[in-house]
Amino acid sequence: MTEKQKERVALDPTVLAVIANRVDAILREMTNTLLRSGRSAILTTARDFSCSIVTGDNRLLATAEGLPVHIFGSHLQTETMMKLHQDIAPGDAFLHNDPYSGNTHAADHTILVPVFVGDKHMFTAVAKAHQADIGNSQPSTYMPTAKDVYEEGALIFPATRVQRNYSDIDDIIRLCRLRIRVPDQWYGDYLATLGSARIGERRLIELVEKYGQETIEAFVEEWFDYSERRIAHALKGFKSGTYSASTAHDPLPGIVEESIPINITATVDAEGGHIEIDLRDNIDCLEAGINLSRATSVNSTVTGIFNVLDADIPHNHGTIRRIKVLLRENCIVGYPIHPTSCSMATSNVADRLINVTQSALSQATEFGVAEGGASLGAGTAVIAGKDKRRGNTPFVNQLVVTAMGGAASAMADGWLTMGVPVTGGLLLRDSVEIDELKYPIIIDKIVAVADSGGAGKYRGGASTRIEYGPRFADMSVAVMADSKINPARGARGGLPGRPHYIALRDNRTNEESEIGSFGVFNVGVHQRIVGIDAGGGGFGNPWERDPARVLEDVLEGWVTLECASDVYGVAFSGSGDKIAVDDQQTELLRRQLASA
Repeated sequence: MTEKQKERVALDPTVLAVIANRVDAILREMTNTLLRSGRSAILTTARDFSCSIVTGDNRLLATAEGLPVHIFGSHLQTETMMKLHQDIAPGDAFLHNDPYSGNTHAADHTILVPVFVGDKHMFTAVAKAHQADIGNSQPSTYMPTAKDVYEEGALIFPATRVQRNYSDIDDIIRLCRLRIRVPDQWYGDYLATLGSARIGERRLIELVEKYGQETIEAFVEEWFDYSERRIAHALKGFKSGTYSASTAHDPLPGIVEESIPINITATVDAEGGHIEIDLRDNIDCLEAGINLSRATSVNSTVTGIFNVLDADIPHNHGTIRRIKVLLRENCIVGYPIHPTSCSMATSNVADRLINVTQSALSQATEFGVAEGGASLGAGTAVIAGKDKRRGNTPFVNQLVVTAMGGAASAMADGWLTMGVPVTGGLLLRDSVEIDELKYPIIIDKIVAVADSGGAGKYRGGASTRIEYGPRFADMSVAVMADSKINPARGARGGLPGRPHYIALRDNRTNEESEIGSFGVFNVGVHQRIVGIDAGGGGFGNPWERDPARVLEDVLEGWVTLECASDVYGVAFSGSGDKIAVDDQQTELLRRQLASA
């Protein structure tokens, strides 16, 4: 025990647990504030935002139910705030969306509120909200082919003070309202994000007043130590060694004509309880918008690690200090140099990095995970146009009406509504009715696609097919879909998930024409955009799947009879609701599959 630990207030374990739960309750209140008071559908129905609490000395304390891609780098943003401002005071708030100084990507507008108790800056309340429009040169915050931040056109705020003495600095607000296509929507979301952080500030002050500053400071250190002990104990169940894995992002036509490799080397010290992830053996940043920022390189790696650990291990500075991530400058999965574009740093390559991290570590633990479907296609496109119902006012919003196949694991089938790997199952699917009320669109169909989840002992999550279009006038639809050339891979004999598909259909002729995976497309009033998202990879050999589960998959429509026979090696007798597994024929089929 160190001298510093000896000097701490002795904290009863019950008090530790009570305060930890109270901190989580504060984060839930921050989350509900943003969810209930936001203006755009991407926040109020899809919940594409996250809240966290960072200590005054820039250590991540708590995350609650925040999207993994948002929260694990929160401390990098508060470090920038502290570095740039020496006069931080109660009543301040800072707007931070700079990917070159700790933020994820420019579309994630983050409000940082320093929390003072007396004269001491004890915490920072962090609320990060994805924006549908930030003034880019195109009506989308995702620009995969932008050669640099200037072509991207994003407004960048490096920890810019936006409130002083609890009052807005109007110059910043005016700047945003004049540049952003949907100023009222942005301002409503800004107020919701600010309100969330202010709620966090108020509740944290109340917490310190109730328990005393000395007790709360002791809690912080003990909570980190407890969390560190938890991950160190979990890592003892791994096999020490060095493990490598690779995956690939689809080509970017006109920029990179071949698949883009993503490599990782993981070194596990099981006895010492440490993991080192080396990302330096990757290509340099591209003249494109898919490069990762420092925050997304780190938090995607950390997410992949947490995906193969016990779910109840706290996600904070205590656990993260057992993880070392090696990055290099000007690397696609490292950290960029201005003006390199990071427009899509929270998707695509980040999804691939999560997948390849958990794939590498699956070699070191019994709890393995395949790759999850990663495809910002039609179901997660950014739609934009003018709304005839409201005087032709502009609208911009990112849809989240897809499911995206989750990865199968060594214990369970892939989660149907997992979403892309960076969201970790915490991004909600839109309400079709609310989307149609808020925006002039019609959503005709959302259905699950049979045989789309990668086959395995545990099956990958299925794809969904969606069809939608404009109600009154043409609109633009921006898609940026990975996983057509390189679908989500299976693990330990599991098969890959279904590739994505995007097309335009003419309703007058019913003719359907496939379109590119990347770009902004015009969709006319007589057209529909049609998309099938990417399925998740399977885990384990398909012929080892319990035949009873294959029967259930067939009855539920996840797997066809042909796939059940040819891939899973399961034969049936009877028909309709009288169908049953033919044990003898199944044994024969499976012997043939195994020998092949």
